Amino acid sequence: MPLADRVATLRSRLQFVYADRADEALAAIEQQLSPYLHDIAAAPPQPWSERDVVLITYADQVRDDTGAGRTPLAMLRQWLHAHHLRDSLNTVHLLPFCPYSSDDGFSVIDYLAVDPNSGSWDNVAALGDEFDLMFDLVLNHISQHSEWFAAYRRGEAPFDRYFIEADPALDYSQVVRPRSLPLLTPVEVATPAGPEIRHVWTTFSADQIDLNYAEPQLLAAMLRILVEYARRGARIIRLDAVAFLWKRLGTTCLHLPETHELVKLMRDVLAALAPGALVLTETNVPHRENVSYFGSAAPQESGQPEQPGDEAHMVYQFSLPPLLLEAFLSGDATAIVAWLSDLAPPPPGCTFFNFTASHDGVGVRPLEGLVSPARFEHLIAAVRARGARINTRRQPDGTDAPYELCIAYFDALAPDEPDAALHVRRFLASQAIMLALQGMPAVYFHSLVGTPNDVAGADSSGIFRRINRRKYGCAELDGLLADDANPQRAVFEQYREMLAKRVAQPAFHPEGAQRVIEQTAASVMAFERTAVDGSQRILVAVNVGPVVAPVDRPQGWQCDLVDILSGAEFAAGSVLQLAPGQAVWLRAQVG
Repeated sequence: MPLADRVATLRSRLQFVYADRADEALAAIEQQLSPYLHDIAAAPPQPWSERDVVLITYADQVRDDTGAGRTPLAMLRQWLHAHHLRDSLNTVHLLPFCPYSSDDGFSVIDYLAVDPNSGSWDNVAALGDEFDLMFDLVLNHISQHSEWFAAYRRGEAPFDRYFIEADPALDYSQVVRPRSLPLLTPVEVATPAGPEIRHVWTTFSADQIDLNYAEPQLLAAMLRILVEYARRGARIIRLDAVAFLWKRLGTTCLHLPETHELVKLMRDVLAALAPGALVLTETNVPHRENVSYFGSAAPQESGQPEQPGDEAHMVYQFSLPPLLLEAFLSGDATAIVAWLSDLAPPPPGCTFFNFTASHDGVGVRPLEGLVSPARFEHLIAAVRARGARINTRRQPDGTDAPYELCIAYFDALAPDEPDAALHVRRFLASQAIMLALQGMPAVYFHSLVGTPNDVAGADSSGIFRRINRRKYGCAELDGLLADDANPQRAVFEQYREMLAKRVAQPAFHPEGAQRVIEQTAASVMAFERTAVDGSQRILVAVNVGPVVAPVDRPQGWQCDLVDILSGAEFAAGSVLQLAPGQAVWLRAQVG
């Protein structure tokens, strides 16, 4: 059966994007994807459940420092197995593991190879035997050292159309930038008349050359890579920097209609050739723009959308990490509670991807419209005092503004005065909130093991993000986690226990209902989760402030309660008091 018959929307989506080149695009896609029209596996009965927890990690995160010669990917699998993490998480997000030239993996040289410094496809498959996998498709740009770009510079077809040439004399002031670097990069290319300097579009850096999705042959090649990743075991595919995909001078070049249509096309192709694969869009932008990637049924106001989403299955909850930080560092949960109260549920068939930390810094654009300028400035000052480095972006007026806070999330939550126990409690409370929110949770490796700021790594490299990208030897890491005097041991042991409890709660199913519970104390945040079948309710509460605060029991919660996290019991009608930095997952006491 031809691909166009398997994907009912293919022709119409290509017509929208390419108009009179739609037939050319269809032919190119049919050719690239013809090998994948056979051996199509059945979709799983459910896309997700409360047992879904994702671990975000580099492929070379855990290295063999024993002299045994095992690859980092093999060591990662061994480390996860040795620490019984299969009991508490089921998916491993391998950050880009292809050969690369910069940006710690996000400047890909060869999309279909595994960096030999990390291991092999066999190592990836072995990890996939024990965990579901998540891969990045770095689809906005490719390394200047790739064969694609080398062929472009030689003037070879079709690669001579794979990149975006631009006239530096034109006006690019409307283009939204994620960096404070030049948008255009001069390169020398071969022409029939001899070498010539051309300027190519480089959204992120001179080493990362933007791909030209206005060229159908390029789209076809990227669709093949997308499907290949799914066939190689990726249950979730993260579309990196997807918001920048389509460029049109005179616009922001962000979230253009063609970009949304291409994401829908990718979802449709995966549904036909790799059923069950999930699309996750990475768009570090204000919330309303972010949720637009759910598609035509994207929520605009509170209330359940009636139509299923037709674009991304999941979008990152990018406002969550900075809002949680702001709450703990100000001692006031007002802003995050207001955001959560206004948060519309995702469309049917979609969910949020919740996290607090990742390989990047904590983005602050998603705070736009959610906190006052004064509270924003307080947040910047507070994280600077805790060792943060601040990356900036170039604004249309030529000035630079904070873009992300580069800091280990553990150190970001340090209390104002040194207190090791309070520090650990505040950090774990932030994670307890993230794990309990509606959606699929993702835990960064360095949050799981409580890694502090790697100041030396950031300063020696000049790459601020490396403050939160430390790599470990296996024996080195195990030594740190066995040291009773090291806070990392306390974080890891308690985090692992919390994860094991989390995956056993039906109320934490991604589609379970969520309701914010108003509180008298400004330092308290509380919400209720309910299982899809109504079999369980959990009241989640946290005190982000520096003093003990009461939790107001909502109607229906006046009974005897037990905290799932600590085992503490609360008699019916008693006053619930939370210590500074304490979080609870409360359920009705049975028997």
